[in-house]
Amino acid sequence: MTSRPLPLAGVTVVSIEQAIAAPLASRHLADWGAEVIKIERPGSGDFCRDYDYVMDGVSSQFVWTNRSKKSVELDLKEAGDREVLESLIAGADVYVQNLAPGAASRMGLGGDELVRKYPRLVACDVSGYGSNGPLSSKKAYDLLVQCEVGLPSINGDDERLAKCGVSIVDIATGMYVLQGVLMGLYTRERTGQGYSFEVSLFDSISEWMSYPANYAFGAGKPLQRTGLRHATIAPYGPFRTGDGHSVFLAVQNQREWSAFCREVLIAPSLESDSRFATNPDRMENRDALTSEIEERFGRMSSSAVVASLDQASIANARLNDTMQFLQHEQLLSRDRIRSIKTPAGSAIGFLPAVTIKGIEPVMGAVPKLGEHSEEVRNMIARGTRT
Repeated sequence: MTSRPLPLAGVTVVSIEQAIAAPLASRHLADWGAEVIKIERPGSGDFCRDYDYVMDGVSSQFVWTNRSKKSVELDLKEAGDREVLESLIAGADVYVQNLAPGAASRMGLGGDELVRKYPRLVACDVSGYGSNGPLSSKKAYDLLVQCEVGLPSINGDDERLAKCGVSIVDIATGMYVLQGVLMGLYTRERTGQGYSFEVSLFDSISEWMSYPANYAFGAGKPLQRTGLRHATIAPYGPFRTGDGHSVFLAVQNQREWSAFCREVLIAPSLESDSRFATNPDRMENRDALTSEIEERFGRMSSSAVVASLDQASIANARLNDTMQFLQHEQLLSRDRIRSIKTPAGSAIGFLPAVTIKGIEPVMGAVPKLGEHSEEVRNMIARGTRT
C-alpha cells in the first residue's frame, strides 16, 4: 500500500515511441507516477504490438514495455493532429522520441527545436548511431548494434558466436534515457531550465563493452569466447557433480581460493600447487584445474556441493530455465510479481528493481491502441491538462 507520494507524480511525459528502448524508458517513468502519453500511428500503432501474440493475443514485449501509459493515435503529417501534439508538448515536462533517423528533425520535432520553444522541457532524441558520424542515417535494431560493437564475437563458445538472449542494447539505451531524463528534471528544479539530450543504441552498448574493449586494448587481442565459463577468472563457471548435474561457482580472490581448496575440495595441497597459485596461473591451466575440481565433485551430489560451497562462503548458483525462474523461491518469497491488465486480459509484470519503502509502483494497465485518444482530445479542447 502506497503511503507516500509517488516520486514522479505530476510529471507529464509525451513520447513518440516504438520498439523497445524508448518505451522501456518511459515505462520506468510511468512506474513511479509520471503520466506517460504514448503517441502511436493510427491503425497500426507501435510495431512492437505485433512482435508476437503469446499473451492471449498481445505481444509479450509490448506488455513488458508499455504498462501504465495512455495511448493516443495521431497522424503527425495531418495538421489537426499536429496541433494536438503541439498542445501536448507545450504542457509536458518530458519529451522522448525515437523516430527513424532524421524524421523528427524534418517535422520540427527534434529535442533542440522543442527546448528552444519550451525552455522548461526535458527532451530526448533516441537514435541508432547518434546525430553525426558516417552511420547517423542508418537504421538500427538491437541485434544489429550488438554485431557492430562486437558483442557476439565474445559471446558463445569456441565453435560458434552467440547474441545476447535479451534485448541488451535496447535495455542499456532505455536506462541511459531514464538517467538523462531524471538529471534533466533535477537540473530544471534547480535552474528553472530544461535541456535536450540524445542517447544512441551504439553509444549505450559501447559503454557496456568497456571491459572487453579495455582487455583487447591492453592484451592486443580480443577476449576468448568461453561459453558458460568466465573469460578471465578461474574457477568461475559450471562443474559436473556426481549426480550428473552441474553447479556454477565463482572464486574471486586468493582468500576464496584458499577456502575453496581447504573447505570444499578438502585438498589443501592444491592451494600451493604452482599451476594454480594465482588467477593467471589458474587461467593458463584451466583444463587441469577443471579436472581436479570435477574429480572431487564427482564423489558428491549437486546438493552436497552447493551446501559445501555455501558453508565456505563461495558464491554459487544453479542453472535454471525461464520456467524454473518463474517459480524461483527468491522471486516468490519477496512478492516481486504483479498481475497486469492488458487489452486481452491479464499478464505478469515484475516490480521495478528500485524498492522504496512505503511506495508501491503504479503497475497499471497496458493500453489498447488509441484507448485514450478521445480523452486527450477532449482535454485539449477544454484547455485543461490530463
